[in-house]
Amino acid sequence: MLESLGSLTSSPWIYAVVALSVLLDVFLPVLPSGVLVITAATAAAAGSTATQVAGAGQVPKDVPSLLLLVLCAATASVLGDLFAYRLARRGGDRFDRAIARSRRLTRAQARLGATLSRGGGALVVVARFAPAGRSVVSLGAGAAHRTVREFLPWSAVAGVVWAGYSVGLGYFGGQWLGASWFGVAVSVVALFGAGALAAYVMRRRPAPAAAVPGQQGAAPSVAPRTACADA
Repeated sequence: MLESLGSLTSSPWIYAVVALSVLLDVFLPVLPSGVLVITAATAAAAGSTATQVAGAGQVPKDVPSLLLLVLCAATASVLGDLFAYRLARRGGDRFDRAIARSRRLTRAQARLGATLSRGGGALVVVARFAPAGRSVVSLGAGAAHRTVREFLPWSAVAGVVWAGYSVGLGYFGGQWLGASWFGVAVSVVALFGAGALAAYVMRRRPAPAAAVPGQQGAAPSVAPRTACADA
């Protein structure tokens, strides 16, 4: 069992810790926010299993709520994305020069400019699972001066999908494999597997320059949006 984290997962503070971790990992991708969400969901599975074995009809109050976990993780994900987006959008020339020095951010900025302008935001959802992909896409959207109306709905979809997937992994992993470190480890491997697949998909996406004839890179594709007002 997960005794070492039992005091945290059985406390209401688990929601605040999950939210803070997810909020900050847009700037600090090394934070184990996904592992924390999975661990809390595994604890919920343990409490549910114990209740069924005991024959009780009500889940104990010290068991994390799956719905609250999803809501906390998804809301924190969207808020973190929005903060990074605003920071990049209002960063000025110095921030633009920093973006230009990063090949990864420059590519993300160009891809987002083409993808969002065509009304598609699947890249935002896919990037939520890729290592540091959330940071790259949020900062790239802000630096490309995409409007909130274009970016925020896809960020919300990405946050809900990622939170639901992570909580589902932890809960069903706990149900099928037991609330043990082995169950958590298998769920985490599945989360990392989704991240590796997302990173592969992002690398395989065609460059927007090929899809937008007559343009010489990212700058022309995003220039018309620089004067757009936020929604």
